[in-house]
Amino acid sequence: MDELKPTLASLSPLTPLAFLERTATVYGDCPSVIYNEMTYTWSQTHRRCLQVASSLSSYGIKPGHVVSVVAPNIPAMYELQFAVPMSGAILNNINSRLDARTISILLRHSESKLVFVDCLSRDVILDAMSLLPPNTKRPSLVLIADDAEAAASSVTGDFCCSYESMVEKGDPGFRWVQPRSEWDPMVLNYTSGTTSSPKGVVHCHRGIFTIAVGSLIDWGVPKQPVYLWTLPIFHANGWSYPWGIAAVGGTNICLRKFDAPTIYSLIKLHGVTHMCGAPVVLTMLTNTTNNEPLKNPVQILTAGAPPPSAVLFRTESLGFVVSHGYGLTETAGLVVSCAWKPKWNTFPASERAGLKSRQGVKIVGFTGIDVVDPKSGKSVKRDGVALGEVVLSGGCIMLGYLKDPIGTSMCMKDGWFYTGDVGVMHSDGYLEIKDRSKDVIISGGENISSVEIESVLYTHPAVNEAAVVARPDEYWGETPCAFVGFKDGLTQKPREKDIIDFCREKMPHYMVPRTVVFKDELPKTSTGKIQKFVLREIAKGMGSSKGSRM
Repeated sequence: MDELKPTLASLSPLTPLAFLERTATVYGDCPSVIYNEMTYTWSQTHRRCLQVASSLSSYGIKPGHVVSVVAPNIPAMYELQFAVPMSGAILNNINSRLDARTISILLRHSESKLVFVDCLSRDVILDAMSLLPPNTKRPSLVLIADDAEAAASSVTGDFCCSYESMVEKGDPGFRWVQPRSEWDPMVLNYTSGTTSSPKGVVHCHRGIFTIAVGSLIDWGVPKQPVYLWTLPIFHANGWSYPWGIAAVGGTNICLRKFDAPTIYSLIKLHGVTHMCGAPVVLTMLTNTTNNEPLKNPVQILTAGAPPPSAVLFRTESLGFVVSHGYGLTETAGLVVSCAWKPKWNTFPASERAGLKSRQGVKIVGFTGIDVVDPKSGKSVKRDGVALGEVVLSGGCIMLGYLKDPIGTSMCMKDGWFYTGDVGVMHSDGYLEIKDRSKDVIISGGENISSVEIESVLYTHPAVNEAAVVARPDEYWGETPCAFVGFKDGLTQKPREKDIIDFCREKMPHYMVPRTVVFKDELPKTSTGKIQKFVLREIAKGMGSSKGSRM
């Protein structure tokens, strides 16, 4: 068989962009995108994406150029996940909640040639443009608005045109630019910066194809689901589900912003079957008045931070079927999931929730996960106790960090991607994240997992959200400092001593928070991750506590 080699017929580059053409053929008259009173079909979405890609080419956008998007989960944002790379350009979604200074840094770093700007982000983008150095070539701006007429009338000299005008002027018969190699860059995403300065993560067509298909299989997404966009598309391209939902001919329910009543209303109105979100979305769904159980189950996939088992239990009691996974911007989606075993259904509810709070095993199509000693690189004992760094390998791992070869080489070692997350491997082969390496509290030589303390705090009936960080301590070096937010409508709120006593009953004394700070709301990233680096600065600013022996 040695003479059998790949041929041109078998060397077609893998890319998720090809999903759209097939779906337009199979599900052409079925709804693709619903937004307020607007509904598009898959044949319309296919045509609109080709038209925008055509217009981008007409504006001089060439393969390898970066095109940025600053927008919420509206139809244009969904279409641009296809249209930009179909022009040959590299798609760069930018968090619409960033400030002008940060956006200007990202635009300069990425050398973006054109930026699609939602009307509500107009002012911050113009401010960001003004902060670019004088010798920097400024990207062209295209204005997106819900109302096409309003967009046309509000296009000033700062913008070259409106989004809908690009759709109208584009060629629906445009032959989209296929990648020369499946390793060609397709997307550029900046990390959320919860632990450090944002990094530009570059993914190729092959990687996005791999994660999109693998995610569908792992979550068991059927044909034509109804998907509610409660996960920002600007966060890791919505875990690659814009392409995945297209592959199965689903309906995308778009929305600018949401709260619990909005979610419940849209579930009822459109018969939503699937949605994703950070654990903060689960907390939102369970911490609202008059939240009656759902008439039909809704699959909800959560990740972004280890969800407390108490929150998982409350969410499922409302009729949501919670799946839990783990991924990073560097993996383009969730590459680890808590694959459910039938025998676990016979366990008590609290035990089921505890099992589901674990991150789990690698998804289909991913190569490997392990927990290793960061110094030796050897696997730690699979006992659910021995801590180590989580390492990953697989086809959807990033190409690397843009313009940062040192950063890339530091996290890519010995065939593994080192995540910076601290975890344990259980005897059954299931991974459990314990903390970010920077969030481990070292008190008197003991490594304390902030996540374990948070899990206990979430079981308190008055606690809505909690985060634990290190506070300097004269005696112990560091001690746990808990930041707590209460549920709405409490007639009597617990005091600091009440929270400490509650923890003391449920954990070893050395783990008990020595300080408890109450806040109306904890600082979060746009995707719902609590910003522990902000809380660490607050705890540090409180000065060293004069700890005594526990």
